[in-house]
Amino acid sequence: MEQNYAGDVSAEQAWEVLEQDPDAVLLDVRTIPEFQFVGVPDLSALGKDTQLLPWQVYPQMQVNPDFVATIKQLGIREEQSLYILCRSGVRSVSAAIALTAQGYNNCFNILHGFEGPADERGHRGQIAGWKAAGIPWKQN
Repeated sequence: MEQNYAGDVSAEQAWEVLEQDPDAVLLDVRTIPEFQFVGVPDLSALGKDTQLLPWQVYPQMQVNPDFVATIKQLGIREEQSLYILCRSGVRSVSAAIALTAQGYNNCFNILHGFEGPADERGHRGQIAGWKAAGIPWKQN
């Protein structure tokens, strides 16, 4: 199967690049309720903000028709590296493919996303992903 985006990275690899590359961007594509109730990556130690832009619109979960246009409005340039995150690493692949098709050639999917897979009790955030890696995050 052909991969239509720059590749997959771990949350730890994404953090390292975000720390080293001042132009690298973290894009969280989960829904607004996920941002509000589950938490978001915290890049304040790096002097950056996480860009929050839903790939799908809650509650119907249709693809956000303004997704690419909003990326452009945010001032994200095509040559910048984009590290894209969702809950578990599925929606972020779709977003990476869509952005790559529009000329953003440095789109990386963050494997296992923010919360990763569910554990044996059905709880996320313990096995893999941003939270499980112990990378800074915050909850409102």
